[in-house]
Amino acid sequence: MKNIEDYVNLEPEYYQNVLDNYQSLFGNQFSKGELDDIDNVVIYATGSSSNAAYGALPFMSKVLEMPVQIEEPSISENYLLNVKQNTLCIAISQGGHSYSVVKLVERLQDTGHKVFTLTSEFDSPVAKVGKNILRMGMPVEEMPYVSAGYSVEILDLLLFALTIAKATRKITVEDYQQYFKEISKIVQKMPNVIECASKWVDQHLNEFAAAKRLIFIGYGSAYGISREGETKITEAVRISSWGKELEEYMHGPYLGLMSDDFIICLEPNGKLQKRADLLKQFLNKHVDHVYSIYADDAKNKKSHDLSLKVKTDELLVALFMTVPIHLLAYRLSKIKGNDLQHSAYSDFDEITASKI
Repeated sequence: MKNIEDYVNLEPEYYQNVLDNYQSLFGNQFSKGELDDIDNVVIYATGSSSNAAYGALPFMSKVLEMPVQIEEPSISENYLLNVKQNTLCIAISQGGHSYSVVKLVERLQDTGHKVFTLTSEFDSPVAKVGKNILRMGMPVEEMPYVSAGYSVEILDLLLFALTIAKATRKITVEDYQQYFKEISKIVQKMPNVIECASKWVDQHLNEFAAAKRLIFIGYGSAYGISREGETKITEAVRISSWGKELEEYMHGPYLGLMSDDFIICLEPNGKLQKRADLLKQFLNKHVDHVYSIYADDAKNKKSHDLSLKVKTDELLVALFMTVPIHLLAYRLSKIKGNDLQHSAYSDFDEITASKI
């Protein structure tokens, strides 16, 4: 079975496959005039799929020029199923076995809503109940702690949004081509990103191995990355972890700061950079281990920081900035001796039926 790092190294290949086939994956999904009345988008996802959706959300909202929101499938299906008819519904389940997503898709379709279901497994329960399946463009990820699947979901959502934006004339053909060119440039740089991230993780692995709690702080599209950091460290390393949005962290959670916390600030070099710098100024006064991961080649980075050297739109950084976090989670799991090939609690799914 492949491990998390194996799948990280496969991301350039998977990304390129999606770019090469995006028209067959996401084109011709709508009948003529079907998009004319859509005025909002709701993405239903949980776990890493939800994190991926948050990484894609700011870009989707920009190009679609309409509200885009993310909801937990279980909450929506049981308590919030008041969906307007002019809502574009997208449900995500990479493996296709999530109980909450399957039930939500069934309920939405029963109430007359068209739901686009994004998955990689076409013989799965969600693929069997879903009437409008979107293929992710990659094989089923064998590793239960997904990495490449999370990243490919981000790319899928970006391209799906671009396809709709062009069809509804929210962006020009020229804008569409420019965005596609920028995304392609990022894909070409992925091998360098992985190499750079791998070296940084190796350099600081022993430091992070001493961490009792890891906190990730990001803003914009990097908020999804901070959430994924919390998810992967919790799942793979099995220590306490937080993933917070910049202002969210500054409005309460900072009061729980401990001097032995390890903090990773995710910097997409965007609108809130000055706010992030002020927070780091505070953190460095109270915590010994404050790291920054920068999307591009930051001029003021410290020796223990990481620059991924990709200069791009801040709304696209979720495509590559999670690489060092996935590698860190996997390598720390090895130091801790955690077996990621088998469930730590083999009776969980049997008792809870969280997977179908």
